[in-house]
Amino acid sequence: MTGLSQQASGDNDRTNMKRLIATAVLAFMPMAANALDLTGLPAALAEKVTVARQACADNKNGEFALEWGAVTRTDLDGDLNPDWVLDESAYACSTAVSMFCSTGGCVSHFLVGDVVASFLNQGWTVLTFGRNPVLLTDVHGTDCGGINPTPCFVARAWDPDAKVWRSVEARTE
Repeated sequence: MTGLSQQASGDNDRTNMKRLIATAVLAFMPMAANALDLTGLPAALAEKVTVARQACADNKNGEFALEWGAVTRTDLDGDLNPDWVLDESAYACSTAVSMFCSTGGCVSHFLVGDVVASFLNQGWTVLTFGRNPVLLTDVHGTDCGGINPTPCFVARAWDPDAKVWRSVEARTE
């Protein structure tokens, strides 16, 4: 093999490895459902979309849209089955840019079983702590006694017996 063909072979191997790694990473990430296809969305979350669509239409005949990432499937309760999350941060209304979000953030709706909990946040993620998934939300700094940019987070864990989110609220001194 010449030096040039060895380099090309090595480039192909690296490209194939990058594709394999990307595929593996995507397989284990929370799944973002196609926001345009809401046929499988549970009724409790579909109702949230219907209310938002109507609120937009009522504001100067605005056109409502769901952007990519509005619906996410991830395990919130530790049963290894994906639950549902609907993020209003991915809502859009043509006649009111800030209709669904404010400086406090946007509301995200978390559906576990038949229970929907809605939390105002500036972002969220699910972490695993011991045997429990933990919902970590970035919230407005005033929740921690500061101002908007003050770092502040709320950690919640799903209690499957009581069917509620458990958390200790931040305390300021």
